[in-house]
Amino acid sequence: MYFIVRVTASQEKITSDILQNKIGNANQDIYSIVMPYGMRGYIIVEAKDEIACRELIMNEPHVKGMLPSSLSEADLDKMLAQKKEIQEIGVNDVVEFFSGPYKGYKAKVIKVNSAKEEMTVLLMDVPVQIPVTTKANMAKIIQKAESA
Repeated sequence: MYFIVRVTASQEKITSDILQNKIGNANQDIYSIVMPYGMRGYIIVEAKDEIACRELIMNEPHVKGMLPSSLSEADLDKMLAQKKEIQEIGVNDVVEFFSGPYKGYKAKVIKVNSAKEEMTVLLMDVPVQIPVTTKANMAKIIQKAESA
């Protein structure tokens, strides 16, 4: 059975490490701990039953509680499936930011780092154009670069 555990935001890694150490020190019916990408403030615990999960998280730092119902494997697969395809942003594409500090701004891409999922852009419609490096998932392509 899979259980969703609420934790302090940005403390998912620390909390899962603490819980993993606790599993190693005690003989508990816990099978895995998952930190889903994009779900800040939550981790998923695979356990034999609700009692085993509650015993694991009891009195642990950063743990805020547990959601009342368990997840089926099908629900977990849907939750962990990647929601949208990663768009292929290229040099000279024009993008528009839909989140973050540059929300609403348009920019021209001057460099892409696929490994880090980052891009360096020049903001348009600003008096001084300074290169800004930001995450690629904060913007959408509004105009592809023309092929030569």
